[in-house]
Amino acid sequence: MFFNKIMLAITPSPESDYAAKEAIALARENKARLYVFHACGVEYGWGQVRHLIPCGETEKMKTLLREYYQKMTDGLPDVSYEVTAGLPHTEILRFARKQKIDLIVMGPHASKEIECRSTIWGAAGSCLEKVSQKARCPVLIVTRPRPQREKHSLQIVVATDFSPSANHALQYAQRMVRKYKAGLHVFHAVKIKGGYEGMREDQEAVEQACTDAIDRMEHESQGRLQGVESFTVQAWEGTPYQEIIKCARWKNADFIIMAHHSKDTRDEAFMGSTVVRVALRAHCPIMSVNYQAIAGKLREEED
Repeated sequence: MFFNKIMLAITPSPESDYAAKEAIALARENKARLYVFHACGVEYGWGQVRHLIPCGETEKMKTLLREYYQKMTDGLPDVSYEVTAGLPHTEILRFARKQKIDLIVMGPHASKEIECRSTIWGAAGSCLEKVSQKARCPVLIVTRPRPQREKHSLQIVVATDFSPSANHALQYAQRMVRKYKAGLHVFHAVKIKGGYEGMREDQEAVEQACTDAIDRMEHESQGRLQGVESFTVQAWEGTPYQEIIKCARWKNADFIIMAHHSKDTRDEAFMGSTVVRVALRAHCPIMSVNYQAIAGKLREEED
């Protein structure tokens, strides 16, 4: 089994149904235990003083959670519903560590209109940011249904910026490719530096950067892709999150795998990261991984 314990961190609402269906499908496929989890958050009183949701409210939410997802989870042998009070990202991370979760699945917690406005103002995905940055396991972010195509082998796009974290994400992608006998597509976006006074970066230099990136991906992939039947490498210029989305669409990807904040090791999460930008716009689910998640899995395999 690839995943033994899957955590669906969710708010019961139509906006989150795609994430729920993906988590349930993965639980069935892997015969994994599924935890349906919700953190009630905190209420703000006079003067913005925070206080926890009353105990009775958490029990009501647990009943609602069970009723809402009962039909979707019908037939799953091992499902539990968990509700707690507290800051959502803190409680999600705490529960995942305690239960040694292999995969956290999350979706949007607001309507598309609200989420669009939040993205513009830089406030979208705060919980997604913090969970995917600090989780000790991969985080699958689902905002749309995974494409369903007849006679279509699984296709995985992994984005790399050649950082150590991105290299670990590539290793994790290779494990998934071997497990599901999927096609692997390694992609790098050459970021165009801004010019001044109307000047633009020399196109020959851009093309050379793309060629160098392809050569580097091919070189670094040698010896690492044993057991991978087919893979491609791609590089072109543009805004990273936009080009990753384009590549995934072009390759008919079922999943995108990325390292979260691969070049930012700060503890504080910031809004509008490439991971969240891709997740909110891509046509398929995106799996965010970090060094802790991958290193732990690799150590388990070595043992």
